[in-house]
This record gives sequence, C-alpha cells and structure tokens, in this order.
Amino acid sequence: MNDQNDTHLPREIVDYVTRPFLRFLKVEAAAGGLLFLSALLALVLANSTWSGSFLQFWEMPIGLHMGKLDFTRSLRHWINDGLMTFFFFVISLELKRELILGELRNFRVAALPLAAALGGMLIPASLYLFVMWDKPGMHGWGTVMATDTAFVIGCLAIFGSRIPSALRLFLLSLAIFDDVGAILVVAIGYGGPLNWAAVGASIFGLAVVAGCARFGIRNISIYVLLGGIVWLCLDASGIHATIAGVLLGLMTPTLVWVSDSRLRAILGRTLANPQGDHWSGDTAERHDLRRAGKAVTESLSPVERLEIALHPWVGFVVMPVFALANTGVAVSTVDFGQVVSIAIFTGLVIGKPVGVLGFTWLAVHLRLAVRSQGLSWPFLVAGAFLTGIGFTMSLFIAGLAYPPSLLNAAKLAILAGSIVSAVIGISILFMLTFMQRRPPDNS
Repeated sequence: MNDQNDTHLPREIVDYVTRPFLRFLKVEAAAGGLLFLSALLALVLANSTWSGSFLQFWEMPIGLHMGKLDFTRSLRHWINDGLMTFFFFVISLELKRELILGELRNFRVAALPLAAALGGMLIPASLYLFVMWDKPGMHGWGTVMATDTAFVIGCLAIFGSRIPSALRLFLLSLAIFDDVGAILVVAIGYGGPLNWAAVGASIFGLAVVAGCARFGIRNISIYVLLGGIVWLCLDASGIHATIAGVLLGLMTPTLVWVSDSRLRAILGRTLANPQGDHWSGDTAERHDLRRAGKAVTESLSPVERLEIALHPWVGFVVMPVFALANTGVAVSTVDFGQVVSIAIFTGLVIGKPVGVLGFTWLAVHLRLAVRSQGLSWPFLVAGAFLTGIGFTMSLFIAGLAYPPSLLNAAKLAILAGSIVSAVIGISILFMLTFMQRRPPDNS
C-alpha cells in the first residue's frame, strides 16, 4: 500500500519560499482588521464617560524598586518599548528571510521597494520640515516616514486575487524597509544622552549572542535570556531599546541544521524499529525517537521557526494592545488647525505617494531596479497612496517626539492622514479592478 503522501505532488524549492510569504500575508491581513477595531475602541473609550479612567490606566507605574534601584515604567512605556521590540524582531526576521531566501535575493528586484521606501521617507520628512521649520514640534519629522504593514496588507486583502501578487510583494517589502528605517531613525534621532558603558555592554551582549550561534548552541531559552540582557543594556544606554529587536532579528540564522536527506535517514531509522514496549526506558529506540523529534524541529531554519511562533502573537496581541494604549484621543480637546496637524497630514497624504512614485520612477529609468510586468504604473499609484497609512509606527514615533501639548493633535492628524490615504488608495484599486472585470463594449 502506497504512503498517503505519494498522492501529493512533490514539493519544489519555490514552495519553501512562497509558503512562508503567503502565511505572513494572511496573518498581516487578519491583524489589520483587529488593529482597526482596537483603534476604534480606543477612540470610543477616550471620548466616553470612562475617558479619564481609560487614559489614566495606561499611565499606571509597573516595575521594580529596591533601595536605590528604581526600574519603574508606566504601562504604556512597557508596551511601547517592551512589547514593540517583538514587533521589530518579527519584521527583521521577515526582511532577512526575504533577502536571503525569498524574492528579494535578486538585487534589482529588491532595489525597487528599497528605492520606494527611501523616497517614502525622505520626501514626506522634507515636506514636514518645510511646513514646521523653526516651529514647536519641528523635531517630529520622523512621524511621517513609516508605513503600517498590517493596515496596508489588510486593504489589499479586500480585493483578493483581483490585484497582482507583485503589488503585494512590493508593498510588503516597502513597508518592511520603511519600518526598519523608522526604527533606525528612532535610535539615532529620538534617543537620549548616550551612556557609553551601557552601549559597550550592549555590543558585548550581541557578541555573546553571535558567539553562541557560532558554537552551535540551539537552546532558545539561552537566546531569550541574552536578548533580555541586550534590551536592558540598550534601555540604559540612551539608544531606544526596541533597536534590540531589529539587531537580534537580523542576526538570526537562515540556514537549517538538518538537511532533507539527513532528516529522511533519521526518520527512516525510527520507523524501521520493531513494534513493542521498547520506547520507554533508556533504550536505543527511545534515543532514536528523541533524535527524530529534534531533527524535525531543526529541519526548519531558526528564522522560519521564530517567525511561525511569534508572528501570530505580534499580529493578534502586541499590535492591538499598542493601538489601545496609544490611539485614545479626546477629540473635543484637540485643535486640528495646529500647524503640526497640517504638517503630518500633508506629509502622509501627499509626501508619501509623491516620494514613493518619484523614487520608483527614478530607480526604473536609471536601470537600478526592475519592475515586474504584473506591476503596472496605475497599480503603483494606488499602492503609493496606501503607503500614507502610517498609524503604528507614526504613533510610536509621535510618542517620542512631541510634548504633551502637541501629542494629541499629532495623533489625530496621524489617524486622519491614514484614513484619507486608505480611502484614496482603495478607491483607485476599486476603479482598476472594476475596469478589469467590465465586459468589453461590442457596440
């Protein structure tokens, strides 16, 4: 009797590349819907009779206080600096997997979303500085630089297969480059005075992580402990602690330890063992079974294993909690006519699409990048407007850049700019997909 798996087509190398990508897209699309509901709930609560209690809840101090040692932070701080580290870690894992194993291995293919991401950061930041020059809040230029991955993929999910898959890959890659660029901006532009002893301790911790990987240590608990130490050192260094997620993600290996041929040999040895009660106790068969379990685990790269394990938690827990903690704005107390609101709205709605399209056009015409046939310019225009959905990273940077007197106006402008960008992008996609489905006029 043939094995049931013989009835399936054999897996090709491309399957190992496309399946993780499709899984990432599905989680991001679902997470985008939950993120929207969380943001809406936060806005409703912040403008209800429970507004005071809701907003004060996120300022609750949590931490450790022993003698002169005081490591106490507000709940919002632990969410923004602690939980969001996992967000950046997963983003870095996906970026590395795409660059090493995925579509972005080709430099000219990767250059297109990279150029678009650079334009989508530089042009809106320049436009923001032009509007805000020598005004309070000028330091918040980083607020308009990022694109929210989950919301963008969620918008694309509305159209299913009616939009080209090349557009999804382009926008996902652009958003990932954007997020990594934004956190580098945070590390450089929004950190405090540097504590060089803590910086040195962070570098030493990262070197220990690299050394453990080099020596073949695979116990995940050791890396969790070392990662926590690196985070604490960066938190004390003046560099924003979430940079730990980016660095550790990019350091995660992409190679598998157990090859397909070795895995088959180990599993074959286990299946060849005779039936009986020899699976208990210190027997050779039991050792074979344990070896087989470890081989199955190690047949996936650390990048893929960690992404599979953490991505749902980030999409369905970390980001919704972040939205609840940071989106609550009492609308009645905000003057939307402030200059900072105009600058942010303009940067997201106008600066982002202009920068993305402009740098994309330059990269293609200078032959630095290649545009796939399925990625037409009309679809690129729609995607460029969707990049104006800043939300998560924009709110994240706004919390670091603005004083309390400007923060609520900045948050409301981020929400308004993101909504308008989404409406414009979705409307263009509706028109493009409607034209594709419309039957030809034979009259």
